[in-house]
Amino acid sequence: MSKNTRLLTGTALALLMSGLGANADSIRFWTTEEQPERLAKQQEMAAAFTAESGVEVEVIPVSEKDLATRATAAYAAGDLPDVIYHPLVNTLPWAEDGILDTDAATEVLESLGRDTFAAGSIEMATVEGGGVAAVPVDGWTQMIVYRKDKFDEAGLEAPTTYAAVIAALEKLHNPPEMYGFVAPTKVDESFMSQVLEHVFLANGVSPVGPDGFMPLDEAKTIEVLDFYKAIVEASPKGELYWKQSREMYFAGQAAMIIWSPFILDELAGLRDSAPPTINDDPTSSELASLTGVVTTFAGPSNPDGAAWGDTRYFGITNDADTDAAMDFVKYSMDEGYTQTLSIAPEGKFPVRKGTADDAEKFTMAWSKLPVGVDRKAPLSELYAPEMIGEIVGGLDVAQRWGVKDGQLALASKMINSQTFNRLVREYIDGERDAAATVAALNDELGKIE
Repeated sequence: MSKNTRLLTGTALALLMSGLGANADSIRFWTTEEQPERLAKQQEMAAAFTAESGVEVEVIPVSEKDLATRATAAYAAGDLPDVIYHPLVNTLPWAEDGILDTDAATEVLESLGRDTFAAGSIEMATVEGGGVAAVPVDGWTQMIVYRKDKFDEAGLEAPTTYAAVIAALEKLHNPPEMYGFVAPTKVDESFMSQVLEHVFLANGVSPVGPDGFMPLDEAKTIEVLDFYKAIVEASPKGELYWKQSREMYFAGQAAMIIWSPFILDELAGLRDSAPPTINDDPTSSELASLTGVVTTFAGPSNPDGAAWGDTRYFGITNDADTDAAMDFVKYSMDEGYTQTLSIAPEGKFPVRKGTADDAEKFTMAWSKLPVGVDRKAPLSELYAPEMIGEIVGGLDVAQRWGVKDGQLALASKMINSQTFNRLVREYIDGERDAAATVAALNDELGKIE
């Protein structure tokens, strides 16, 4: 071997070792939480992980609308980041496409303790063989927000079932002073799609099964239609969506609405752009103290009920420095988990409630995190412990159409087509009866591929 060859070999070896060292000492983390304040909190957590592990983390913001395209391109180029924080809709498709390392995610979940996670968040990411496509991080469940004080005065049960809601309408609907409900009727708003899916899930009705489109059960769907018509008839007239429901409830003119948990800080007078107007003080937490919430809701054909949930995940990619990526995810879901949740506590419920030694550790820590925009206060100071428990508990049974059956993509197309919104609205407006509406739904949904 010549001297030059030996020098070249030595240089190549040095470069290789240096490359391996860089790999082992740093990872890239994509996150859709790109707002400056949220990004800063993630960078703080990454720095704490680096201080403990010696592994640098490059936190890279990626817009959610660009996430799928960028991930596909990076996969094709063999240049995926090590960890991706992503929504539910990407999780199973990315596992099928080979973007995610499901074995690594499953190992992380098992090491942290499968039983410490909300069952619903695991179920929605389960792959063949019982593992998970990615590690659940946080989520939120849609809520029936109701005037608990009015329910208590009238001797009413909490609105956990269709029947309980109808009973409350009969006693509390007294327009224009108080409407029983403010149900969405604006067909071109995704808010109506979201609420309808929740109401259908509550009665155990889905338009998809393991083989794709599954005709809606006529009897169960008629129960859904009759219920939705009842809550619309107890609502103000007009094209209603999230804006009117929040305004009417904040003014003390609605007994019940369906909303996301992002209403919790506004309800307590912590956001000047959306103040409660129930009294003369827009910073008052009075309305929060009079409010109850229900996440798991049941129709007559599904007594166990369901919650409509949205969950986010940490995906470890197949291009990752696997050990370092796994360590980062473990840290983010254990020592750093409270920091992870603090990014936006009102919309990041802990899917991991605690540890094997302290079952409520993270739920309790989350409840004490400050929420709000113009003013800050912890949720535990604003809402009773049983209400906090209800908010988090919905994640145990959270569902979405198509997730269990591997048909989330098809279900999403059906929702986005606004077929449900349009035909349900036409039924409410008297254009056809319930049985004919079920037939029309089945006819139109069956054509979507």
